[in-house]
Amino acid sequence: MHADIVLGQLDKNEALRYMGHRGEDIDEQLDKLITKCEKEVLSCVKPRFVYKVCDISREEKGILVKDTNLFLTGNSIKKHLDGCDKAVLMAVTISADADRLIRIAQIRDMAEAVAIDSLCSVAVEQACDRAELIIKEENPGYYQTFRFGLGYGDLPISLQGQFLHVLNAPKQIGLNVSSTDMLTPTKSVTAVIGLSKNPIPQRARGCQTCSMNKKCQFRQKGGRCNG
Repeated sequence: MHADIVLGQLDKNEALRYMGHRGEDIDEQLDKLITKCEKEVLSCVKPRFVYKVCDISREEKGILVKDTNLFLTGNSIKKHLDGCDKAVLMAVTISADADRLIRIAQIRDMAEAVAIDSLCSVAVEQACDRAELIIKEENPGYYQTFRFGLGYGDLPISLQGQFLHVLNAPKQIGLNVSSTDMLTPTKSVTAVIGLSKNPIPQRARGCQTCSMNKKCQFRQKGGRCNG
């Protein structure tokens, strides 16, 4: 299943945190810049997602995604899907237009480029959150885990190509992978969500399993998004 996502507004406070602000008051000039850039981002991006619900089998070295050639290796994903009957393979992008908008801003004004880049990061995370809600609505009777991004823990990022192939993501939402296993467009996320008929114990959701782990500006500054 694939669908478009509409974002009515972006969390500007979250964008400010990506920009390195820690809750302090901002001046009028920065407030106007963020507001202006939010409008640019919302008018430009085209959030889309695709997902597939798959039966899974626990194996010694990882998780076999049945009826596909995809094998999710590692102990991290085994732990994440512990007690789950199925797995959701999910890919989200806000389109190549976001990358172009950032590149243009980098030539024009670096302060604006930083704001736009941060707002695009917020946009893809909000799109992921919206996609999770849609998945929940379309799969009643199941409890969901949080999303576990490819490349985190010991789940290899080298699986990106196979993962996108299973979802037919290049055709469905225009999401591809480079020769270095990076997603293109860059403001995109691939993740696995577990589904279970039984309540799922709350598991720690730390930086290691976050879908923004490698890109997180909070971590680069020595902080955490959860405070």
